[in-house]
Amino acid sequence: MDKVVIRPAAAGDIDAIARLWLALVEFHREIDGDLPAAAPNGALRYARRLIDRVEDSQSRVLVAEADGHVVGYVLGMVVDLVPEMFAQPPSGFLADIFVDAEHRRQGVGRALVDALAAWFREHGLDYYEWHVAARNTAAVEFWRAVGGRDVMLRMRGEIEKQ
Repeated sequence: MDKVVIRPAAAGDIDAIARLWLALVEFHREIDGDLPAAAPNGALRYARRLIDRVEDSQSRVLVAEADGHVVGYVLGMVVDLVPEMFAQPPSGFLADIFVDAEHRRQGVGRALVDALAAWFREHGLDYYEWHVAARNTAAVEFWRAVGGRDVMLRMRGEIEKQ
C-alpha cells in the first residue's frame, strides 16, 4: 500500500469528497434498498457543506490521501444534547466515513477514526458515537474491532397503505 496521509480537508478536496460520498450512498443502497438514494447534485452539495465546516471549531473533516489522491474521508462534530433536559456532557459524533474499495482492509479507515478520536480528545470529550447500517456486516465488524458497542438500535416500521 502507498503511504497514507491523514490531513484536514481543504477546498480543493470538494470533487474527491463528492465522489466518495456518492460511492458511500451507492454502497449503502446495494446493501439495503430502503436506505436513501442521492438526490440530483446531492454529492456536490454534500461536499460543499463539508468544506464550509473546515473553519468550524465544532466540526472536523479529515481526508486520507494516498499517492496524491484522496481515498477516504471522515466527518465528525461535537454534540451537546439539550443540556437543559439531559444530564450528559458533550460528546463526539462521527457522521460519515468512507474509504474507497481498493484501500479498504489496509488500515486507512482505522487511521481516519484514530485521527478523529484524537481531535475529540483535544476537545475534552469522553466518547463519540456513530450510526452504522444494520445490514453492513463488514462495517459492524470494523466498528466492534475499534472498540464500538451497541447502545441503541434504530428500527423502522412500514405504514400500511389504505
